[in-house]
Amino acid sequence: MTSRERVRKALNHEQPDRTPIDLGATRVTGISVFAYARLREYLGISGPPPKVFDAFQMLAEMEEPVRQALHIDCIGVPMKRLVFNLRIDEWKPWRMWDGTEVQVPIEFEPVVQDNGDILIRNGGDATGPFVAHMPARGFYFDGIGHQTLSRELALVDPEDYRKALGRFSDEDLDFVRDLAREYHDTTDYSVVGEFWGGGLWVPLNMPDALVAFVSEPAWCREILQASADAAIENAKLYYQAVGDTCDVWVVSGTDFGTQKQEFLRPSVFADLFAPEYRRIMDWIHENTPAKTFLHSCGNNRGLLPIFIDMGVDIFNPVQCSAARMDPQELKDEFGEKIVFWGGGINTQETLPRGSADECRAEATERCHIFGKGGGFVFNAIHNIQANTPPGNIVAMMEGAASGTI
Repeated sequence: MTSRERVRKALNHEQPDRTPIDLGATRVTGISVFAYARLREYLGISGPPPKVFDAFQMLAEMEEPVRQALHIDCIGVPMKRLVFNLRIDEWKPWRMWDGTEVQVPIEFEPVVQDNGDILIRNGGDATGPFVAHMPARGFYFDGIGHQTLSRELALVDPEDYRKALGRFSDEDLDFVRDLAREYHDTTDYSVVGEFWGGGLWVPLNMPDALVAFVSEPAWCREILQASADAAIENAKLYYQAVGDTCDVWVVSGTDFGTQKQEFLRPSVFADLFAPEYRRIMDWIHENTPAKTFLHSCGNNRGLLPIFIDMGVDIFNPVQCSAARMDPQELKDEFGEKIVFWGGGINTQETLPRGSADECRAEATERCHIFGKGGGFVFNAIHNIQANTPPGNIVAMMEGAASGTI
């Protein structure tokens, strides 16, 4: 069975020959470049320094020898311009604070402070405001100005907001067209399109947004409707570019859960968000053969029935370490209705701090739980973090590859 056949079986809730595996096909199923550089050395794979394709999270671009060594079945198609509006088609050398040699996008121009902190503007803008900050000896960037509750909500005019919403550029569309067709025609991987055009939120920081969902529901509805309209227009452009090459479209990466509970009451999510997500999912299902992929960290137990109802085919990252997210309970309750893409191992505890044997055993166990009857693609719970031992990553993958029902 080829990788593409294996993934398609799982997506259709049929039993494949073994559990399909993803690492690096999306920006929420990837690996820190710090961990990746050590993993590559551990595997005895040499070559040019690894590429940092997502500079915000400092994620490594997966290379073919690593895919082969780790039995990976998926390959991703990112946009040409990603975080900080940086092009990922040209590269230059960079040295991380720990001495790791990497390649970064050609437009990556951070400002290193005297204390080692790093500040960055959006790509190509030498005078604009700093948008993100990496502390000295840090592993990724944090957004600036996202965490403080304002004295007064700054509610933009919905019509002005609608007019300002962007459409995919010809530059991006040409890039994904060529890459998707190359991967589809020259490999047997399952091709994952990083559409990311359907993530819904309002133009406020997190604390202000949570207030607005309760105090300004009419304004929120108008904003979310405008966002969904733009998402559908971008979906049309995206499909013109990639056609039927992608098995999966990553639609949204908006987080709706914390370790303990959902950000919003399910009733609020169902009222404000679900109708607009449903319109996006409906368009994709009615016009393309792709499965829809939604990422939401944390406890999403109360939202999963709503996700299913609004047309989500694939749920990620399946954070089993959060409250009410027990693997067996999730499989028993939702396993016939949605594909679990993730949940393969605890990336907060087992993977970075456990033994290799513990990593292998947990990965195998999760494959037995989630993989019965299909409906499961193995991935760790979100991105593999910088301080993860390479031997544990290899053991996890061995467990996943052997975790056949």
